Amino acid sequence: MSAILKAPYLSPEEYLARERESEIRHEYFRGEMFAMSGGTRPHSLIVGNLRAELRAALRRRCEVHGGEMRIKVSSTGLYTYPDASVICGEPRLEDGRQDTLLNPIVVMEVLSPSTEAYDRGDKFGHYRKIETLREYVLVSQDRALVERFVRQGDAWLLTEFDGLEASLRLDSIGCEIPLQSIYELVEFPLRATRQISAPE
Repeated sequence: MSAILKAPYLSPEEYLARERESEIRHEYFRGEMFAMSGGTRPHSLIVGNLRAELRAALRRRCEVHGGEMRIKVSSTGLYTYPDASVICGEPRLEDGRQDTLLNPIVVMEVLSPSTEAYDRGDKFGHYRKIETLREYVLVSQDRALVERFVRQGDAWLLTEFDGLEASLRLDSIGCEIPLQSIYELVEFPLRATRQISAPE
């Protein structure tokens, strides 16, 4: 979340009415709207690659949505826009407008410096309250690293997929995506390396 719109308390209904007329996206929580910041080229490439790979793997089996599709966490009242989400089976929608989903199986966020702490912390706390959610995926922008959290009863099991030779497994929807495909065309920043002098 970034800039807060200074305004009186908004009901969810008032938020949705404003959001549906807005040219920019906002999250909503506890009566406040939060403008979402724009993304970078690497972020856009990764999101596009993820969605393309998911659509190819899940064609005719599941729906794949991007950051334009709003998700509501019914138990906490958060409205948000994950970078990618997957729904298998009948989609549940908040109302007849077809723009607010309630039952994702997989949610993915591409990390950025301004959102990483939120995506790992409070936002993940909200997502965990979605009864249908089985896997939460965090994708790094600055290295080939994907973290997958899988629901195990009341706990969440973390698995890391590290390096371009690895493949992200999504067991809940039965697909596997090579990290090479997720990071296609993405250039990673050069990492500073410490030089160690050999002993004389």
